[in-house]
Amino acid sequence: MKPARAKTPRKPLVKKGSQTNFKDPVGVYCRVRPLSFPDQECCIEVINNTTVQLHTPEGYRLNRNGDYKETQYSFKQVFGTHTTQKELFDVVANPLVDDLIHGKNGLLFTYGVTGSGKTHTMTGSTGEGGLLPRCLDMIFNSIGSFQAKRYVFKSNDRNSMDIQCEVDALLERQKREAMPNPKTPSSKRQIDPEFADMINVQEFCKAGEVDEDSVYGVFVSYIEIYNNYIYDLLEEVPFDPIKPKWNTCSTPMRNTEFILPQSKMLREDKNHNMYVAGCTEVEVKSTEEAFEVFWRGQKKRRIANTHLNRESSRSHSVFNIKLVQAPLDADGDNVLQEKEQIIISQLSLVDLAGSERTNRTKAEGNRLREAGNINQSLMTLRTCMEVLRENQMYGTNKMVPYRDSKLTHLFKNYFDGEGKVRMIVCVNPKAEDYEESLQVMRFAEVTQEVEVARPVDKVICGLTPGRRYRNQARGGPVGDEPLVAEVVLQSFPPLPSCEILDINDEQTLPRLIEALEKRHHLRQMMIDEFNKQSNTFKTLLQEFDNAVLNKENYAQGKLNEKEKVISGQKLEIERLEKKNKTLEYKIEILEKTTTIYEEDKRNLQQELEAQNQKLQRQFSDKRRLEARLQGMVTETTMKWQKECERRVAATQLEMQNKLWVKDEKLKQLKAIVTEPKTEKPERPSRERDREKVTQRSVSPSSVPGDVYKTRGGGQSVQFTEIETLKQESPSGSRKRRSSTVTPAQPDGTESEWTDVETRCSVAVEMRAGSQLGPGYQHHAQPKRKKP
Repeated sequence: MKPARAKTPRKPLVKKGSQTNFKDPVGVYCRVRPLSFPDQECCIEVINNTTVQLHTPEGYRLNRNGDYKETQYSFKQVFGTHTTQKELFDVVANPLVDDLIHGKNGLLFTYGVTGSGKTHTMTGSTGEGGLLPRCLDMIFNSIGSFQAKRYVFKSNDRNSMDIQCEVDALLERQKREAMPNPKTPSSKRQIDPEFADMINVQEFCKAGEVDEDSVYGVFVSYIEIYNNYIYDLLEEVPFDPIKPKWNTCSTPMRNTEFILPQSKMLREDKNHNMYVAGCTEVEVKSTEEAFEVFWRGQKKRRIANTHLNRESSRSHSVFNIKLVQAPLDADGDNVLQEKEQIIISQLSLVDLAGSERTNRTKAEGNRLREAGNINQSLMTLRTCMEVLRENQMYGTNKMVPYRDSKLTHLFKNYFDGEGKVRMIVCVNPKAEDYEESLQVMRFAEVTQEVEVARPVDKVICGLTPGRRYRNQARGGPVGDEPLVAEVVLQSFPPLPSCEILDINDEQTLPRLIEALEKRHHLRQMMIDEFNKQSNTFKTLLQEFDNAVLNKENYAQGKLNEKEKVISGQKLEIERLEKKNKTLEYKIEILEKTTTIYEEDKRNLQQELEAQNQKLQRQFSDKRRLEARLQGMVTETTMKWQKECERRVAATQLEMQNKLWVKDEKLKQLKAIVTEPKTEKPERPSRERDREKVTQRSVSPSSVPGDVYKTRGGGQSVQFTEIETLKQESPSGSRKRRSSTVTPAQPDGTESEWTDVETRCSVAVEMRAGSQLGPGYQHHAQPKRKKP
């Protein structure tokens, strides 16, 4: 019975033929090829049969500031440089072929850098057949005598097979053989010496427990995925002599063998399995025929000369081996004409194009575009592995991006539980491939953690086993052993002659009757003995059944107890697994959080450094500004100091002038006071004053004091003597009127009599109003007497 399908909005979660309770991880193996030259630097070392170690080459240490790092990677098994093709096949491919014969699918692909030995591992070389010819040899060694006649199975365009009767198959064979150029290879054709040594496998290998009551048919197909387009390498392109053929360089081609075929599309069959629509499937009957078909398609595969490999594969190649199995009818003569009883299993052998860096391959033009598409498809494969791993480890339900690449879209059924998946990681230990090998190892590490659901055995409807050999002889038993009926008949007494020649013969019939009675008596005795033994056997059988029933009950009780224990352990395991997944999820979240914090820390440190640099720049600007301001202050200070000194000098000069004026006044006053009083003083005229002033200004009297030069360039006078001026007025002040009448004042007051003091003040003011002093603006104006 088919397991129930849990519906989701997108597609069924549980696919046909898969078990969700049992899962197997993707088997990842590593093969290390030998170095091309003994003196080459090696960066990969085989530690044991499951571990390799990568060493950082010398040149990379210098580029990484001398950082030396060794990384170890574990695989299911590691094959060193001395591993033979037979040893690799027995471990990796033999179980897949055995599953293929028992109705299970398988996927085997080689992955690695350009020049790491992928094609050699898959195809082989002269004298060393690879995995592909060895798989074919094991298949035909196992089903060789059980193969159906050609065209009994016929492929259709719906990824399934039709069954034809013997007559239709015969007509089909005659029709194909009558064609001038039959597409199906003939077993009578001589083997091509170009690949004869590849398929000459010395070791005989055969699968065990092959169903002998079934017939088998082998169909092969060969496609390549080039620039994310699928091409059929076995398709025969008709040649049109009128229309010229063009290659990828837009130039006509004369050789029609390299005409670019039409790209194919991917389709989904009724069981949700992906297949290439319109792909050529060729029925083969031997290893030679199958490899001849492969070699014919291999010549059409795209290869190119790059800087890393003289014959570098520029596409992913997929060689499909489809095994069709159908049971014999009840007679064991013909194939059962029921399409539902057909079992189709498939083994896909994939040779991936090498991952490479374009700066190392020196690719240009089309080669550069091819390398970009190769790296893109391999990156999509890696992304699918990472999403599958994340969904299985953390219980998420992210959509796997199978459709981003034709390669992953074609094989998505294998990762959904339609067969085993095996990967051989091929590495070149030379130091130049260190970066690429490191990426390959990381991808292999992720792939190993992906689990694929284990497919269940496909059961054929119950028919009597051994019908092929039982009815092979048609009317006689198989072998020399007599039947039980013959042994019983030989134990009876022989019958006498029953021929009656005389009518009066009375002895023949009585002898015959006696013999028959003896046989009847013997038969009755045998029946009684048989019944007795039968009853005894029934009794023993009942006792045995009772004993078996008791043992079954006891065993069932024990089994129930064990099942309870196992159920409890399963629950505990599930709980621990959930707890483990939760802890792993928390660890991942913490790692991500740590990464975020570290990133924030780096950003803050960078920001702090930027702020420090900004502050340093501001501090430098401030110091420059302070220096500039200090210079300006110094300059301004000196400027104002000079200005102050100039002003002080001017003020000192002005004060000296005032002192000089005062000194002149004092001298004049002294002269007035000490002049003789015999004559009446007369008011001097202006002309006389001017003459006096001029005479005094010409030769001034010496000033009792010292003259000093000032800082501003002027002079200062410091008096050294004290001069006292005293005057005693006579008794009764005498006021005289002027001899002349003064005119009336503008304010209506009349001029008054002046005494000596008044006259002196007038004279002094007049002297001050000369050009030698600052009192020039008060020229000839008398000083008013205080009231």
